[in-house]
Amino acid sequence: MREHFELRHVDAAGRIGELTVPRAGVTVETPALMPVINPNIETISPARLESEFGAQVLITNSYIIRSTEKLRERALDEGLHEMLDFSGAIVTDSGSFQLAEYGEIDVTTREIVEFQRDIGSDVGTPVDIPTPPDVSREQAERELEETQTALTDAEAVEVGDMLVNAPVQGSTYPDLREEAARAAYETDLDVFPVGAVVPLMNSYRYAEMVDVVAGAKRGLGVDAPVHLFGAGHPMMFALAAAMGCDLFDSAAYALYARDDRYLTVRGTEQLADLDYLPCECPVCASHSPDDLRAHDDAERERLLAEHNLHVSYGELRRVKQAIRRGNLLELVEARARGHPAMLDGYRALLDHADQLEREDHVSKDAFFYLSTESARRPEVRRHHARLDRLPVAGEVLLTEGKGGADVYDDVWRVLPPFGPFPRELSDAYPFTAETPDRVDRAAQEMAAHGVRRLVEGNPDAEFTLAHDDWDAAALALVPDTVALRNRRAER
Repeated sequence: MREHFELRHVDAAGRIGELTVPRAGVTVETPALMPVINPNIETISPARLESEFGAQVLITNSYIIRSTEKLRERALDEGLHEMLDFSGAIVTDSGSFQLAEYGEIDVTTREIVEFQRDIGSDVGTPVDIPTPPDVSREQAERELEETQTALTDAEAVEVGDMLVNAPVQGSTYPDLREEAARAAYETDLDVFPVGAVVPLMNSYRYAEMVDVVAGAKRGLGVDAPVHLFGAGHPMMFALAAAMGCDLFDSAAYALYARDDRYLTVRGTEQLADLDYLPCECPVCASHSPDDLRAHDDAERERLLAEHNLHVSYGELRRVKQAIRRGNLLELVEARARGHPAMLDGYRALLDHADQLEREDHVSKDAFFYLSTESARRPEVRRHHARLDRLPVAGEVLLTEGKGGADVYDDVWRVLPPFGPFPRELSDAYPFTAETPDRVDRAAQEMAAHGVRRLVEGNPDAEFTLAHDDWDAAALALVPDTVALRNRRAER
């Protein structure tokens, strides 16, 4: 067990945890956002990130610091915390981004990890190979071997109290991601970044990103803190958290501000296109779009970066509250309606519902049926699996109504999308679900699957299904041995 990471609350695969960072002497609550600090460009100072935005952790690039003589000497002399004026945890990248961009860097894993240790980094990173999407499997396997060698090299460095990242690569091959994650988890390293996913996010390939992360999560234990490298846009925090990611790094707040781009939880707006500022943060409450456009470049960039951070931290707080309340998937679904690619990502997430169900809590506050996707949630699959353990006998009525006890040996309620359940469980989660009066076909079909599972598990019982005018496609899924009654037609 990795004693430096402890889970406090779980919903779907999302979790609130505590990451103890011994070298900094701090405990970071996750999910956490790590603003990226370019050591050569200061848009918002680390001290302000800490005091005004509540940043507990940030990330900077040790390769840039090492390659810049003035920065290198200062970092070695003062230490990273003094140099950046930040008392929280500081994560350092190794130069892998530069390696991906330029094809070569002049540092080894041992050299960069030792340098990170010497300048006072709290979480260091080896020189992994960030294999991009869509390469051949042969290239992905070859570069994955190089990354695994880097992890072995990092393990051999005496780092003291510094935690060390174990990046998980494998391109867009989920099985390679799983293999890489399993190998990384077997090391003595501490934090597990899923790397090289920025190209997927930049091209809105969220469904493939979900599959990649799901592969990595299958290879990691639940005590493994997971960093989704480059996931800095607030529109995807809920989805990434529901997949089980704990740390996000954001350069977007500054890079987007430099291009006059304004972040929202539904996407990105160009400042030039805004007539109103759809946000309640301090920047937006005290400025109009015309005010922001009237500022000089440097001041406008700073104000937009502040807004981008406010909306990012605000969304992260919503995600945490949703995990605490047990309605994270409702938040994911709301965000999925903001962009078609996000909807693809949510649907891909539900393709892994069995994987989510293994970590999901059994009882929560409420279940809201919001769309056809809700029929595929882990709670529905869990109930269907439990039907195998619920025996019935005699003549059994499965009904969306309340009567029948005087005619049948047993009466079970039916609630789409869950299907049948004993009436005694009516006040238990998830059968207290809030569902629309106009239930869609997807919910009826999933309920029919539940009926079939119960019937097939109890072949000696006789069943009658009293439904509220189900669609023919849903009724076709009910076994032929079940007598059907349309309650609405009987009224």
